[in-house]
Amino acid sequence: MAVLTFELPDGSTREVDVVQVLNAGYAGRSQDDVAAHVAELAELGVPGPSVTPALYPVSPYLAQQTDRVQAQHGRTSGEAEWALVVADGGELLLTAACDHTDRDLEVHGVAWSKNAGPDVLARRAWLLADVESRIDELTLRAWVTHAGARTEIQHGTLAELLTPAYWVDVLRSRDALTPGTVLISGTIPMAPGVDQFADGWTVELGDPATGDTIRLDYAVQPMPVPIG
Repeated sequence: MAVLTFELPDGSTREVDVVQVLNAGYAGRSQDDVAAHVAELAELGVPGPSVTPALYPVSPYLAQQTDRVQAQHGRTSGEAEWALVVADGGELLLTAACDHTDRDLEVHGVAWSKNAGPDVLARRAWLLADVESRIDELTLRAWVTHAGARTEIQHGTLAELLTPAYWVDVLRSRDALTPGTVLISGTIPMAPGVDQFADGWTVELGDPATGDTIRLDYAVQPMPVPIG
């Protein structure tokens, strides 16, 4: 399975052997935001969910710390998210993540599309306990790159999403709050008119109280044309 290494603000590191990945969907605290995200996906032909929030199991090897995502075609894109990571001893980490999704496949099944691309995680993390008291103040931003030009596509705060504490309770109720578990939060709305099918994605999780940020960047690399 995937082994991820996170650096904490004090310089220490945590190595996590990922055993399960769960992607939350339609996980906004505001039903207006949830409806906006459903509308975004509807424009791409994706039917709305039967229940919200949703939770999609993802193959553990898809949790990656990488600067390059290979895409089978031009209609894949990321989503700015936070990730809750359960380290050894049940220690809870919070980091930035980008759920790279196959939008063509999503029309046929969201769970399938989530397994067609990686969940890219940052290489730095915070202890959840250190930021939980101000969780709603943390910022979440994303930029897309087209031909070298970067444009902001998402900008919000964690107040827009169901909290890590909410998902901790969900995981505990499923006996899934165990070392090696990674939960990806679901996303915030994208800015209208910005092309999400980009050459690259950047996601940043910020803490205004300290000025600290956790950032990830990756390029989207087209795969070679199939032979045969």
